[in-house]
Amino acid sequence: MSNKTPHLSVVIPAYDEERRLPRTLQSVLSYIAQQPYSVEVVVVDDGSTDSTAQLVESAGHENPIVRLVRHFDGSNHGKGATVKRGMIEARGEYRLFMDADNSTTIDHVDKFWPFCAQGYDVVIGSRDIDGADIPVPQSRVKELAGDAGNLIIRWLAVPGIYDTQAGFKMFTARAAEEIFPRLTLERWGFDIEVLALARVLNYKIGIIAAEWVNDDRSHMGLFDYVRALSDTVKVRRRLRRRSEEV
Repeated sequence: MSNKTPHLSVVIPAYDEERRLPRTLQSVLSYIAQQPYSVEVVVVDDGSTDSTAQLVESAGHENPIVRLVRHFDGSNHGKGATVKRGMIEARGEYRLFMDADNSTTIDHVDKFWPFCAQGYDVVIGSRDIDGADIPVPQSRVKELAGDAGNLIIRWLAVPGIYDTQAGFKMFTARAAEEIFPRLTLERWGFDIEVLALARVLNYKIGIIAAEWVNDDRSHMGLFDYVRALSDTVKVRRRLRRRSEEV
């Protein structure tokens, strides 16, 4: 890969994604080929037990903008730790992370650039604002759990943000380098901490309506919703301690 700083880094966390990742990579690379700016694709393997790492290495041999990053100990750390590693390893002027299942497609980044032009350092996709579309919804149980969880998350950690968990978020290099090294949550609640930190650090957050296609093979189960709420309490405590220190 060239030593020139890419305009955009696309970070994809992956754990046992040998089935879904190839199609996602194909979609991302097809989109990139049509763009006038430089892009790198950073796939972070979270200790996969299948051939995820091998297929990413193969993709990198075919297209050098794709590179594989692994945790130093090679074990599973969780999505939060994996996104954190990717965002720190990325070199782009803007750094986007998206899900390996392509639930929100890469072309949504087109809607982000106008916010960047207006000086926003953080822009996120949302499934819970006007214009959002969920053509393949979650189960009713997961939907209700998500709605209840979002209410608590807004109350405790990030007022005004109705969807913290959509896996499609972009940061300027400056914001990424200030936010992600401070991240402490390693699993599903990390999105909440990321946005809370962005607020604490006075970064302006832009929100776009996203299309999100549910995949029943998602690694996130009902118990993970409970864990995310537990993580929200941890974030709230951190925010309170910080305010007391000021």
